[in-house]
Amino acid sequence: MTGSIVFEPLLNPWLIAALAAMMMAGTALAIWRGLSGWPFRALAGLVVLAALLGPVYQAEDREPLSDIVLMIEDESASQTLGDRASLTDTTADDLAARIAARDNTELRRITVPDGADNTGTQLMTALSEALAEEPRARIAGAILMSDGRLHDLDRAPDMPAPLHLLHTGREDDWDRKLVVENAPAFAILGEEIQMTLRITDDGAAPEGTSTVPVDVSVDGEDPQRFNVPLGEDIDLPLRLPHGGRNVLQFSTPAVEGELTDRNNTALVQINGVRDRLSVLLVSGEPHAGGRTWRNLLKSDSSVDLVHFTILRPPEKQDGVPVRELSLIAFPTRELFLEKIDDFDLIIFDRYKRRGILPSLYLDNVRNYVEGGGAVLIAAGPDYAAADSLYRTPLEAILPGRPTARVLEERYSPSITDLGQRHPVTSGLEQEFGGEWGRWMRQIEVEETSGDTVMTGVGDRPLLTLDRVGEGRVALLASDHAWLWNRGFEGGGPQLELLRRLAHWMMKEPELEEEALWAEATGQQMRIIRRSLEESVGPVTITTPEDEQIEMELEEVSPGRFEALFDGPTIGLYRLENGEHTAVIGLGPASPVEFENTIADTETLEPYISETGGGIHPLADGTPRVRTVREGRAMSGRGWIGLLDRNAYQTRSVTQTPLLPAWLVLLLAATLIVGGWLREGRQ
Repeated sequence: MTGSIVFEPLLNPWLIAALAAMMMAGTALAIWRGLSGWPFRALAGLVVLAALLGPVYQAEDREPLSDIVLMIEDESASQTLGDRASLTDTTADDLAARIAARDNTELRRITVPDGADNTGTQLMTALSEALAEEPRARIAGAILMSDGRLHDLDRAPDMPAPLHLLHTGREDDWDRKLVVENAPAFAILGEEIQMTLRITDDGAAPEGTSTVPVDVSVDGEDPQRFNVPLGEDIDLPLRLPHGGRNVLQFSTPAVEGELTDRNNTALVQINGVRDRLSVLLVSGEPHAGGRTWRNLLKSDSSVDLVHFTILRPPEKQDGVPVRELSLIAFPTRELFLEKIDDFDLIIFDRYKRRGILPSLYLDNVRNYVEGGGAVLIAAGPDYAAADSLYRTPLEAILPGRPTARVLEERYSPSITDLGQRHPVTSGLEQEFGGEWGRWMRQIEVEETSGDTVMTGVGDRPLLTLDRVGEGRVALLASDHAWLWNRGFEGGGPQLELLRRLAHWMMKEPELEEEALWAEATGQQMRIIRRSLEESVGPVTITTPEDEQIEMELEEVSPGRFEALFDGPTIGLYRLENGEHTAVIGLGPASPVEFENTIADTETLEPYISETGGGIHPLADGTPRVRTVREGRAMSGRGWIGLLDRNAYQTRSVTQTPLLPAWLVLLLAATLIVGGWLREGRQ
């Protein structure tokens, strides 16, 4: 029970002050006039003024509340280095026991793991949230057990009590780290890119090291080793070996004594893209579909198109002098002998033998395909004629033999079961609907090789794809694809089909029919296997620790098999399914927790000083805990202080007036009468 006197004025304080001034003036006048009863009158006025102030004796029934101590334990990845984790656990348990043994004290233990999405250690966020859940008047202090590497100092709260840092670093800690900077997300094939590599030693590193070895590996292949100077920026000129994702791994061997080798490796993933795709389009004669091919290829900004239409074949003799013609001569030798390898794709659109391209040139086209080039035949009636391209050296690479029949009837192109799985045609029916406009003509061919992905009249081959040597060949047995572009009977996916077809022939990685790759999101990867087969076996995953894990794949759509895998650690993972392999890097390219591993006290020192707390190394042992009063030193050699908050909860309040009305009336009346009697005697 605690008592005190409080005042509850009956009038406005300014009015009471005015009455006091009037009383003082009256008393002064009585003294000046020599009235002997002025003391009694003055005392009566004081009694009235005291009554107006409303003095009350207030008694409170208080219940003491315990002090609260916050202990923030850092369990981020950098705290797993060396003996930091065990040192933290041991000290935390020791401190918890000491604080629990103190009278009237409660302990709140908060653990802080790694921040989501590579945001690092969020110590101040955890401290702010813990403070928000407790009454500030009961906070006796907070203790951080960490290496001091935090990434949210800007969220530090206003502390009502001292904050102490018990850091887990040691004086002899040192670490070597490798950093790759300026790595682009994509690069153009054939062009050189520049990256900067730097290897540094932090902390109490051993002296005498000037150069260190660096291993560079591409897509998990055998690495090449180089020696680079320590502590200097090294410019790395690099050309990507292939299109699609290129996974580059830079690493330096671990050295005995360093804190960790987790930051000795850097993974860089760069997508290789072609700058320009060079396409040669040869139209045998003008027709409605010729502009479709031209518009398709010209609409792609990444395509350089060279287009020739044969308007004046050799057999056309109309007597017009050459000097009056504005036609450009077909540079056959330059295109088909000297510069043929500069093209990524050659398209013959309704072309037939007309004496323009000798057999030697067409034989060179065949060699071009076998060496890695691509040829697309958009066939019209010319393909069924006696002067068909099939009856040239190209016969050896074409996947369909013409029967000399031209089918002039309406039909709806359809996708075969194999085509449902092939990336060129898969999903077209779902994406654009299955009701497409009809075509009017088809060249009858007999499939001799390759994969037929679309059929026409009587399920005859309409679109056949084939691989020849290192190159690719496609045969479209109709010249009526342009009807879809004109919207005839609702049209169809003409532009998408021809775009996919052209890019498949130019070996774009996303259109490979047999492929294995993975897409990473944080520490999770989505494994994707595309195949023309009905089923595929399990994928073997090799982790950075060389542990092998097998995962079954589930078919999510025709020809597409997927599985989700959560990687246990950050690093390079190798995938294998039959003869198909892939590599992927999981986790951030530069984990923020391992960018700086040496314990740091300078970052938190100004903030801790403002709260009155101290910084102590755990290597020196567990500090003692003292109770201190406000305004005293909160930390010293070997000890930390906690405030004595003396917090309490008021259970009840009782108020008793010191001057009841009857007593005020009695005292005032007595004093006034006394003054009157004294003055009456005189």
